[in-house]
Amino acid sequence: MRQAKIATAIVAALLTFGCAPIAMTAGGIVGSAGVNHTMNGIAYKTFTSPIKAMRVATLKTLNRMEMEVTQDSKTEDGWLIAALAADRKIAIELEELTPATTRMRVVTNKGDFFFKDGATSTEIILQTAQVVESANVKR
Repeated sequence: MRQAKIATAIVAALLTFGCAPIAMTAGGIVGSAGVNHTMNGIAYKTFTSPIKAMRVATLKTLNRMEMEVTQDSKTEDGWLIAALAADRKIAIELEELTPATTRMRVVTNKGDFFFKDGATSTEIILQTAQVVESANVKR
């Protein structure tokens, strides 16, 4: 009976998550800075901040986290920033949704392409949110 309940709970949890993004809130850092995650470890957040300000905030964040920036290039939709940390390759896409809104997507690959480090991706987003917030306060 106990095993059946456990199996049912596991199946229910898997069906609930599916392949759609899971909304997670990381409170305490910058209020309720919502960071969305997919099941494969990719983290997303949309900021009410222009893409130029997001690029600067992202580069400051990577510098503060002592991550080596290996790419910083303009793309058709925004910017692509790549960095290294230990055995991790980080890819950050900044996409301009409107002149005042930017979507940030962070993927951290650990070693092989198949292993994702969602915790590092989330921390980069949260730290970038702090930089953006402090820049908004100073204005």
